[in-house]
Amino acid sequence: MFFILCLSLFCLGFEEERPKYKPMHSQLAPKIPEGERVDFDDIHRKRMEKDLLELQTLIEVHFDQRKREEEELIALKERIENRRAERAEQQRVRAEKERDRQTRIAEERQRKEDEEAKKRAEDEAKKKKVLSNMGAHFGDSIGPSFLIGKRQTGREIKRKTLAERRKPLAIDNLREDGLRERAREMSEWIYELESEKFDLMEKMRRQKYEKGTGGKGKVGGRWK
Repeated sequence: MFFILCLSLFCLGFEEERPKYKPMHSQLAPKIPEGERVDFDDIHRKRMEKDLLELQTLIEVHFDQRKREEEELIALKERIENRRAERAEQQRVRAEKERDRQTRIAEERQRKEDEEAKKRAEDEAKKKKVLSNMGAHFGDSIGPSFLIGKRQTGREIKRKTLAERRKPLAIDNLREDGLRERAREMSEWIYELESEKFDLMEKMRRQKYEKGTGGKGKVGGRWK
């Protein structure tokens, strides 16, 4: 559109100077020699050449400016694309780091759960082993002490005594150290029962001896 407008002005061949236009290549108007015939065709031709030169200059300036603007626009698009690519890469790296972090957290959580499960299984196995050993020792040690005697009343008394002295284990929530302490207490209790068993057997032996020798009874509340 700009080129067509300039070409139209050139074709009209206007002679007056445009008020606000400053030509880049100044050229003085030819002087009319005195005493000679004025060649208006030559003056008009030279004016046309001058206008054509100015028009070509304007066209060159216009296309140069347009070329620079296009180059700046291309450079701006490239910077925008580069920045977009950089942001996409940064987001990808951050997402990958976050996935790695979540994976490490999940693996650490699973490892701790496995260790706790293994620890509970080991504690349960040790607890069962301690209880098994304790039950065997308890049965071998104090069982016979409550099976002595043939009369029903004696057995009932012994069962009642055992029920009164039997202590609840309460070991469901105990760990290895607690089980060891409870086993020590049971061992002391079994030792005490063994002592009572020995005293009872000694008493029964004396009673049997007294019956065999005619029975002298007690003296001062003590067996002779």
